[in-house]
Amino acid sequence: MRILGIDPGTLRLGYGVIDRASPARMTYVECGVITAPTRSDRRSRLFTIGSGLRELMSELRPDVVAMEEAFFGKSVQATLALGEARGVALFVAAERGLPVTGYAPAKVKSTVVGHGRASKEQVGFLVRALLALRRTPNADAADALAIAICHARHGRAAAAVRSAAP
Repeated sequence: MRILGIDPGTLRLGYGVIDRASPARMTYVECGVITAPTRSDRRSRLFTIGSGLRELMSELRPDVVAMEEAFFGKSVQATLALGEARGVALFVAAERGLPVTGYAPAKVKSTVVGHGRASKEQVGFLVRALLALRRTPNADAADALAIAICHARHGRAAAAVRSAAP
């Protein structure tokens, strides 16, 4: 099963793709960041992010999408922007008929690091170790890979594998 993890944002959308053989066996496929010009208005940035996500899904053909849930940020504007970016990602996934599962940031950190208050550096370090990467990915891409790992261990895919086991 191929899992696309998404760390949504209107300027930078982190993505991470893994193949899952079992909750303990995951293989790194690709990760990166789709960026939008900072000088563009929000509508244009969302269009850029949506277009990049469409291309990515066409190329990598994920089976499922896992995404960070919306949370109350430091400001109302930041929370609204995150919600809009999530909406674009949800729309693109729906176009392709892909199921989407959301995870709270604390759940992702707890799954990857062992506690829900982990720093970005800790998440990046453990993502690198779990996927046997040569170097730590960009923070947004590492977060997206962590979301994909969380889904591999807790999502419907993990439940299906457990129920099919002899």
